[in-house]
Amino acid sequence: MQGFAEGIQNALSYIETHLTDELDIAEIAAQAFVSPFYFQRMFSILTGMTVGEYIRCRRLSAAGEELIRSGARVIDIAVKYGYESQDSFSRAFTRFHGIAPSAAKEAGVPLKAFAPLRLKLTLEGGSVMEYKIVEKAAFTVVGIAADVPAEQSYELIPALWTKHLQSEAAKSVQGMFGICLDNSEHTLEYLIADIYFPQREIPAGCITRTIPAGTWAVFPCRGPLVETIQRVEKQIWSDWLPNCREYRLAENMTVEAYIEPPHENPQDDYNEIWIPVQKV
Repeated sequence: MQGFAEGIQNALSYIETHLTDELDIAEIAAQAFVSPFYFQRMFSILTGMTVGEYIRCRRLSAAGEELIRSGARVIDIAVKYGYESQDSFSRAFTRFHGIAPSAAKEAGVPLKAFAPLRLKLTLEGGSVMEYKIVEKAAFTVVGIAADVPAEQSYELIPALWTKHLQSEAAKSVQGMFGICLDNSEHTLEYLIADIYFPQREIPAGCITRTIPAGTWAVFPCRGPLVETIQRVEKQIWSDWLPNCREYRLAENMTVEAYIEPPHENPQDDYNEIWIPVQKV
């Protein structure tokens, strides 16, 4: 995708420049030329932390440096870095640095530093990533839906699956798909879903969603489900997308398609990740 590396660096620079301002995820994502939905997903996958966690760590690191350097009052530093009260700032500061803000003013006290991220592209051994571009007609799914905070999606979505598979609803919705849909800047709608057949009654507690017709990049995932999905997803954002020149991201959604039931040998499992794209 053209401008991918430049966009990510733009977003990181924007965060750093506006560290003491009220940061808006839509404006941050705009610097990277993608939607908030995609930016939050790619950021978490590439860095192992959420955008909010990164901003909090940078602010607390910078606040520690400023307490040592400036001699400003703790309350002034708290307000500057977005905390509504000195107490909330003190709790966060103590969790991060291991000491209270007042103690940070003492000479020789060690503080933790959290350096800003820098995008670094390196040439390593070439790797082959299998994918195909396919046109799919619109299709409708039926399933269990939940609104999930984008910042906590990687923690909460596995819990949704565990709860579903242990519930009575699993008899009606087997879970052919795990679908992330854009809901707002701060939440996404996650569906555990099957193909919907109009002649069948919609199970209690379920909804339907129509996935529009379009072009999809389809990535095979061969091997143990969780491990392989995570590995391929990271490759999509770190390898495939930065080097893709013909397509860019389209609809704000991603699909995990569980093509085959689990095999006796997990190495034989086959699933797919679908990413909607369009020609540049």
